[in-house]
Amino acid sequence: MKNIVIFGATSTIAQHVARLHANDGDNLYLLARDQQKLSIIAQDLQIRGAQSVSTALFAAEKIISHHQLINDIFKYFNHIDCIFIAHGSLSNQAECQSSASQTLQQLTINASSIISILTPIANKMEKQQDGNITVISSVAGDRGRQSNYVYGAAKSLVSTFLQGLAQRLSKSNVHVLDIKPGFVDTQMTTELTKSILWSSPEYVAKIIKKRIESKSLFSYVPWFWFIIMAIIKSIPTKLFNRSRL
Repeated sequence: MKNIVIFGATSTIAQHVARLHANDGDNLYLLARDQQKLSIIAQDLQIRGAQSVSTALFAAEKIISHHQLINDIFKYFNHIDCIFIAHGSLSNQAECQSSASQTLQQLTINASSIISILTPIANKMEKQQDGNITVISSVAGDRGRQSNYVYGAAKSLVSTFLQGLAQRLSKSNVHVLDIKPGFVDTQMTTELTKSILWSSPEYVAKIIKKRIESKSLFSYVPWFWFIIMAIIKSIPTKLFNRSRL
């Protein structure tokens, strides 16, 4: 029986990860901005077999509240096995291009807020001397593209931060995993046209849990996105700038 903390617990991928842990009879601590949705999810997880389910409100943009929130979580659980961070917003690139404030808001939600909670979490996990920290970033952070470079820039910042954090915490037996999904059919992507490259959230959740348990450091989900992004990153800048990617 493990103690699992999930930020952004109402997101589609996070819900499926939580269900897998409920099936294992784990203790779950769920955080999100919508209490009504949290309550519904908590009831469902208890029916699925979770040993216990607790909830708390979490607003990504309210940076000043994060430190106390982390303290409360670590007081609730004497030991935490895994912290899974899954909150985020799919930025509207056109709106960001016409508004610096909108751009900064999206960077706060998708990057600064994650770093804000990771910093105290890392310090506490370092003292704990074991555990796992898993964060969802995105393949969009591998190379800036005209269609989503604000979102991509935020995810790139998170991935770089996680690289350094992983190196630091490896000395304390804390496993840090950066998950870079490709296209996933979630609530956040309902308006986008789907293709063969799209994955279900159930499939992605199973991969995430398996990589956490095996202490894998491989980020791309599914695996073939490693090849796709390697090709995209290899395109010379002059040619890339002329493309419609």
